Amino acid sequence: MVSSRQWSRSFTVTPEDIEYLINHLLETEMPMSTRDLALALVAHRLEEETRAFREQFEGAALYDPARRYEVGQRVIFPAQDFAIATVEGVRPGENPEYGAFDVLQVAFPDHEAPREFAAALEVPHALNAENGENVLPGSHGFSAEEVLADSEDEVVDALEARLKQNDSLIYVTRLWFPRDLILDLNEGHRHLTEAVLDMVEGGPLSTEDILDQIGEIARAPRELQVFSLNLGLSRDERFDEVGPSGEVLWYLTRMEPAEVRKTPAALRYTPIEYQFDQLTDDMQALEEEINDELSGFEPQRGISEGHVTLIYPHRRAGTLPLNASIQALFPTARRAPRIYVTLVDGQDGEEFTGWVVHTEHYVHGLANFYRKHKLPIGAQITVRKSSEPGKVIIDFGAYRARTEYVPIFGIKGDTPSFESAKRSIGANFDELMILGVEDLATVEAFAEANQRKPIAGLLRMLVPALASLTPQGTVHAKTLYSALNVLRRCPPGPMLAMLNANPDFENVGGHYWRLSER
Repeated sequence: MVSSRQWSRSFTVTPEDIEYLINHLLETEMPMSTRDLALALVAHRLEEETRAFREQFEGAALYDPARRYEVGQRVIFPAQDFAIATVEGVRPGENPEYGAFDVLQVAFPDHEAPREFAAALEVPHALNAENGENVLPGSHGFSAEEVLADSEDEVVDALEARLKQNDSLIYVTRLWFPRDLILDLNEGHRHLTEAVLDMVEGGPLSTEDILDQIGEIARAPRELQVFSLNLGLSRDERFDEVGPSGEVLWYLTRMEPAEVRKTPAALRYTPIEYQFDQLTDDMQALEEEINDELSGFEPQRGISEGHVTLIYPHRRAGTLPLNASIQALFPTARRAPRIYVTLVDGQDGEEFTGWVVHTEHYVHGLANFYRKHKLPIGAQITVRKSSEPGKVIIDFGAYRARTEYVPIFGIKGDTPSFESAKRSIGANFDELMILGVEDLATVEAFAEANQRKPIAGLLRMLVPALASLTPQGTVHAKTLYSALNVLRRCPPGPMLAMLNANPDFENVGGHYWRLSER
């Protein structure tokens, strides 16, 4: 028997399938998701195939060597893949071991010559029906839900691609409905929606909550009103859909943080081309250890906790990097570029608003959290799943504040400088990445003035300045990465490749570098 997985491999969507689904939507008057439509279509297909089986075998007898058959009778042969043959002749059999029996001459549609089979046998035979193995196929041994459980992505993606080609259907907030039956959303409904969202400081509100506030938009099923309202709001720039997958939430665009609509300057990265083979195995391991969100590592799945080390761009912008370690802990959306999320302070339970911007790999809304706990550049942040949907816990290893020596980034003349200074720190941090930046205006003015300077030129300034802090006159690559990101957003890969390929820099072992003396 064909398995659900085998069945799904031959699944294709025909024009007749789309017509069936459109009629299904018209009959139910319910907007449906692609998955729900896929479930309905697969169930319909299985029913049709079952019906076809039954029609094919109607009036035919299952072959059993113990039974008698007559000329003209249609017989089903399970051992021949349930092929149906017609009895063309019956003659006595000749074999003393079996006693009296019949020999059937049957014609299969795909065989030129008739074939012969024993019948009316009085001795036991492996194909006797009482053995229980020759069961006539009447239905599949699996359900539509089991098909999707095995092959949901393939089936749903194939169906969605064909649905999108049909102009008579509208797709909005992950639901489909025939275009001709959509309710009209007039300007009055939009103004009322804007007023409702304004009253709750922009949102977010579900479509159902908005509809409760503005009243019915027509005498129609509730689900159709919700769908039509979603469509109308999605076509109006005043409104932004910010819900995670499976949930539709609306927010006033004009009240969203500017840092959510546009990537903060500190996080903007102009890609730097480099050859990956310029990275040694140790360098690749270091890049994976740093786990910058721009390094492009595959997100870790099935996790409940992850970690990031805070670098200057995110500390300055009040954002959290969506690196491979924590990306899966935040909600996703099939289409919404910005997702509203509630961030929970793991230290005291305070809640604050966050915005997940997956396309740019950051979460906005951490500025107050960083200031509240006086977290330094290099602080180690822990992110955990919450038991409550739509919430993510942000935490760190806290302890009684103690004095630490921290490299302070400054500008002397026209070059970066560093000096060690005592600072009170009360959070776990990476010793190689911790930095302080006190004269922000001067440092950022210098960074802005040197935005077009080649990365090699920035490194030539930073390496000796940082090396002056150590007796060995060297600087670790992680420290250099942290400092470089004060001046320009850059993942570790391009920086490490530059260090390795440029003769101006010399590796002295253990990821420590200095300017070459040549």
